[in-house]
Amino acid sequence: QVQLVESGGGLVQAGDSLRLSCAASGRTFSSYTMGWFRQAPGKEREFVAAISTSGVYTYYADSMKGRFTISRDNAKKTVYLQMISLKPEDTAVYYCAVSTGGLRATLVQYAYWGQGTQVTVSS
Repeated sequence: QVQLVESGGGLVQAGDSLRLSCAASGRTFSSYTMGWFRQAPGKEREFVAAISTSGVYTYYADSMKGRFTISRDNAKKTVYLQMISLKPEDTAVYYCAVSTGGLRATLVQYAYWGQGTQVTVSS
């Protein structure tokens, strides 16, 4: 089993940048495909990005391409989400999770969710 702890969220202004971190416990982090999701109030949880075990391959939701970058450091057991040019519509709780279905896994194929970190973007 793996435990995930997200951090790095906060209140920012439109146009700002943030880097979220997701720290994992356990010895097998490097064998997990990892993903980021977000959930805005009153909306369904939405896929953001995923990254392969080595970090070589990434996959993004179309609406996230260009502004969001996923990366990982297996030595630190951490996956990151760099966000630039933030918009008020990016306001959400951001979660990381372990994929059991590869880069293009669906929501139900993700396991071991973190508790989330709140990102609020003011206009």
